[in-house]
Amino acid sequence: MASMVVQLLGFFLGLLGFAGTVVATLLPHWRSTGYMGTNITTATTYMKGLWMECVWHSTGIYQCELYRSLLALPRDLQAARALMVLSCVTSVLASLLSVLGMKCTRFARDSLIKSPLLLSGGICFLCAGLLCLITVSWTTNDVIMDFYDPFLPSGLRYEIGLAVYLGYASACLSLTGGLVLCWSSSGGRSQRPLHMQRNQPLSPPPAFNHIYPPAPPYKPPEALKDNHAPSLCSLSSSGYRLNNYV
Repeated sequence: MASMVVQLLGFFLGLLGFAGTVVATLLPHWRSTGYMGTNITTATTYMKGLWMECVWHSTGIYQCELYRSLLALPRDLQAARALMVLSCVTSVLASLLSVLGMKCTRFARDSLIKSPLLLSGGICFLCAGLLCLITVSWTTNDVIMDFYDPFLPSGLRYEIGLAVYLGYASACLSLTGGLVLCWSSSGGRSQRPLHMQRNQPLSPPPAFNHIYPPAPPYKPPEALKDNHAPSLCSLSSSGYRLNNYV
């Protein structure tokens, strides 16, 4: 029962990490910057994501524009796209393998394939978390390097957006869920279920004749009379006395 609860905990942690990775991939808040004009009512915020650029005005206007050309994008942005999409696909595969490998599901309940499936799901969650962590770490490094570049104009300096922080949290959840699933699969593989031990047929006891040799045949006392010499008492009782021959 405890191992089943641990497996469910690891699965839900990985599922939360997967949901956060999808949201972070779609949000445009990867890089953000603010511009304050002479009046506070003219404040404008610029945001750049993996798929679009957005502008928010303090008057309530929110405008987004998708990137029109894929080849015209910087290489770091193309790599970030590919890594995040690959992380989402790996999380989907990890969820399917984990569902099939958990003890609470009916798939291959009495089979030895349960533990390898759960272990594969945990490893996939670990890979998805690592891919997401690499992407957000790479983006964080680029933003920091550009922000402290003295040759870059101030209007092109961005700060770390909320999507990057969400990516860090999602990566930690996916890594934690993968570790829990891997640990629970190793513990379940070393112990055999009790119901499999109870249903195992008992071997019949060995035959009695194969262990002990058969007893010797019974002989009546009359058959053993001639096997020993007559004693003195028997001679005296038969009518002959010993002093008659002295």
